Amino acid sequence: MAPTGVVMTRIVHELAALGHELHVVSSLPWYREHAIESGWGGRLWRVEKTAWGSITRVHPFPGKTKQNLLRRAFGFVLFSAVVGLRSIVVGGFPRRIDGVLAMSPPLTLGLTGWFTKLFRGGTLVFNIQDIFPDAAAQTGAITNKQILGAARWLERLSYERSDAVVLLSLDLKQNVAAKLSTKFHNRLHVIPNFVDTSAIVPGDRMTSYRRELGIDDRVIVMYAGNVGFSQSLELVLAAARAMPQIAFVINGDGAARKSLQDEVKATDIDNVYFADYQPIERLSEVLASGDIHVVPLKTGLASVSVPSKMYSILSAGRPVVAAIDS
Repeated sequence: MAPTGVVMTRIVHELAALGHELHVVSSLPWYREHAIESGWGGRLWRVEKTAWGSITRVHPFPGKTKQNLLRRAFGFVLFSAVVGLRSIVVGGFPRRIDGVLAMSPPLTLGLTGWFTKLFRGGTLVFNIQDIFPDAAAQTGAITNKQILGAARWLERLSYERSDAVVLLSLDLKQNVAAKLSTKFHNRLHVIPNFVDTSAIVPGDRMTSYRRELGIDDRVIVMYAGNVGFSQSLELVLAAARAMPQIAFVINGDGAARKSLQDEVKATDIDNVYFADYQPIERLSEVLASGDIHVVPLKTGLASVSVPSKMYSILSAGRPVVAAIDS
């Protein structure tokens, strides 16, 4: 499960424990393989009844690869449109609701939340995990001025239509505030992400996960998370070349993974190991396997993204080497 999914799942469980009725509209499982997982295909959406409400899982319309940004954007728009259509009927339309919690990325869900609010009432809270399109612009993923202009218009509109905008850090709040009229500033709130310290605990470094990777008791330097263009993971490969006695594990998937794997193969680096996302139940074990964890955020992203993986690493009792803005 992706870190954002963990956070949102915990929020749902906590609200349900307080006695609230909730209706979740999310995607079908697809993140780990960038394709609908086995057993979940064949439908545009699926509805599951729960003790506290319901879960509607919508087709995410993934492309064949994460590298095709135009195709990904098209998929986000389709996904957000279907989520909006389902959101106006879950729990019984035209029944009024008390609140809507929308999350970005994808940015398009901001207008989906507003659309839901228009039909169902309630308060709209827009939770921002990464600021788009800034993240895409800073990493060079999007350079077309017209596309960036349209995305920034959508970003600003989404903030202005929300009753509250939740940011993960003061840097992110200052970034968003600079884009808005001062009359909207009182809607901006800083609420950091979190981790369940009872679920992620320090453990012995000699794990079965090490054996699965074929690594003995060598020192492991681990990167665990999204293998995207916001990370300077080329630094990990450079370190691996310089320190062949150390094992470097890149655990996760994303748009940059294939290019990293191609470079490892082309340059015959034999101490870099790639692993897929693991079930959430194994998170403590995976993190314990690393002797040192790295968070190599690209320069200029401090006001755009927060490396929330830090919480999990520290909960696992492991040291972190971070490349971040001062």
